[in-house]
Parts: sequence; structure tokens; C-alpha cells
Amino acid sequence: MSEPDFLPFTRPSLDEETIAGVVEVLRSGWITTGPWNARFEAALSEYFGGRTVRTFASGTVTMEVALRMLGVGPGDEVITTPMSWVATANVVLAVGARPVFVDIDPVTRNLDSRLVEAAITARTKALLPVHLAGLPCDLDALYAIAQRHGLRVVEDAAQAIGSSWRGRRIGSFGDFASFSFHPNKNATSIEGGCLVLPDDADPALAERLRLQGVRRFGADGMDVDVLGTKANLTDVAARVGWGQLRQVDAFNARRRALAQAYCVALDALGLPARGVRLPVRDFADGNWHMFQIVLPESVARPAVMQGLKERGIGSGVHYPAMHLFTLYRAQGWKPGDFPHAERVGAGTLTLPLFPGMRDTDVGRVADALDAVLRQCGL
Repeated sequence: MSEPDFLPFTRPSLDEETIAGVVEVLRSGWITTGPWNARFEAALSEYFGGRTVRTFASGTVTMEVALRMLGVGPGDEVITTPMSWVATANVVLAVGARPVFVDIDPVTRNLDSRLVEAAITARTKALLPVHLAGLPCDLDALYAIAQRHGLRVVEDAAQAIGSSWRGRRIGSFGDFASFSFHPNKNATSIEGGCLVLPDDADPALAERLRLQGVRRFGADGMDVDVLGTKANLTDVAARVGWGQLRQVDAFNARRRALAQAYCVALDALGLPARGVRLPVRDFADGNWHMFQIVLPESVARPAVMQGLKERGIGSGVHYPAMHLFTLYRAQGWKPGDFPHAERVGAGTLTLPLFPGMRDTDVGRVADALDAVLRQCGL
């Protein structure tokens, strides 16, 4: 009997229609930002309830642009979570400001809104919450805090396309919302991202910031009035993103079904009773970007990952607590500052979850995890 195929922790779902569409774009002779980008932005605007949306080359530069549009810079502080991909805090440094971390809620693993107000100072300009793994933050609490203190909010919704808060789609309301279309996201444009703009933001400024600050370029001359960057989305990427956006709700429904199957399987194996923490079971509002468990402290994560790999199963670490990275220790953060984030970061293990998985793959992963944990003494 042959060995089963290797199961990665994620894989994009690209249909033949999208692939054929990319070929058409390549043959058109216009492959950089052009008509397909405009079409993608219009589709995104419709998806987010008619709000203004601009695309970018990544879901990192979108956050940086939002901060620049808000005038955040040297001497300012931005409150965020230590439990995210490091880009979330890197963009704060990139504009010259200081990221101020607040610990997470150990259950949701999102920024603990109850701790935010104590971190606000006269230098605080914005809140930068993250919808980790697509599980929405407590936006009611965070926006209430922002309103009380005159702060702006930039939602890192990189992982949250299709997620909702109290029945309202993330990105369809609120302040700035930044989304990523990296290949591991629920909808991809290969690389790319988009920024949903509030009513008081200037879309033309966002466009200038993504293309070298160019205000005018044509027969009557050229002018640059702000320091921009090179972060426009190509039409090739936009064509992929447009095709993905049409399917993202179906992708998310499949992810929810797989996540529910995981919970049933892992419960049946008694993993929660053995100290393995499962994610919050939000099958209504979360988009299940990832299925993350937290291992007990007695279990060595590298041994579990290796054991799964030997059984043909990929896994990931999403994420270490970023305040422990050398770059952020140099900013003054140290071990013990955020115990919940440190504990979750040390034990998090991401299991395979993507729409193309078979129903049987869930049982395969669950059984393999159970066997490896028993080898580890759990």
C-alpha cells in the first residue's frame, strides 16, 4: 500500500477559469496596474458594502500607508498585540513611531481590550488590533476606547476576509481595515493586499503613497508632493484576486466545516482533557483562516512537528510572541512582559486547513497528532 501524499498546512485553491484569465491578461500586453486592478477594486468595494478600497502589493504596506495617512510618525505610539506576524509591529517602526504591546486574552488569543486603556499615553495616536486566524476582535470595546480618547483604529484584518463582528462583515464598517492576499490567505492574489478607507480619508493620497508620491504625470509634466513607495498591484495579480473574491465565501464555508470536523475528532480523542487547547469555536463569524492548537508546556513542539512530518503532515508555528525578537528586545521589551502571549507563542501549533482538503484528511491529522502526543508522553 502506497504512502499517502504529503499534506501541507495550507495550499491555495486556484481554479482553471482563473488560470485561463491570467493567460488572457498576459497576452493582452497590459500586465501591470490597469483595467483588471480597477475591476478588482470595484469588486472589493462591493464586497465591503460600497466603501472605498485601494489595492497594494502586500498586506504589509497597506498598514504602513494607513499610518502615514493618519500622520503617525516619530514620537508617536501605536498600541498593538505581540501575537501576530511581525509585520504588524514592523510597520509602526517603519513610520518612525513606537509599537506599544498589550497582552492577549488567553482564550481568544486576540488583543485583550480590557488592558488597552492602561497603555494609552499622551503620545498614543492609534490602535492596531489583529483579527488573529480570522477570529474577530472585540470591536465594540476597541472602538469605544478609541472614541473616548480621540484615537484612530487600523484593523489588521490580513487574515479576516469574510469574517464578521456581530453579523457585520469585517471591513464593511469602522475606520481603516487592511487585508492580505498572500498565498496562505483565504483569498489570494499571489502577493497583494487592500486597504479599506474611512469616509474622511483621501483615496488620491493612498494612490500617491503606493506609487512614489506621483501627483501628476503626463504631457503637462510631472509632480511629486509626498514621499511614496512602489507598492501598486499588477493586473496579473488583480485577475487572480478577482477570481478568488468570487469564491471566498464558499472557501470560508468549507473551512468552517473542516474546523468543526477537527473539533469533533480532537474531542473524541480526548485532547482537551489532556491539556491541548483548541481554538474558540466560532463557526458563525470567524473565517477559520487557521486551525491553531496550543500544546501543554510538558510537550516539546519541535518533536510534535517532526512526528507529524514523518507521517506526511505539515504544520506551522503562528506565531512566536514578537516582543521576544531581538529587534523588539532592543526597544526595551523583555520576557515576562506579556505572559499570555509568551505562553501561547511557545505552544501554538498550526494544523492543516484549506478548502482543498478531503474530509478524511481531518481524521488522518487527528489520529497522527494523537499518536505523536502519546509518544511524547501525553
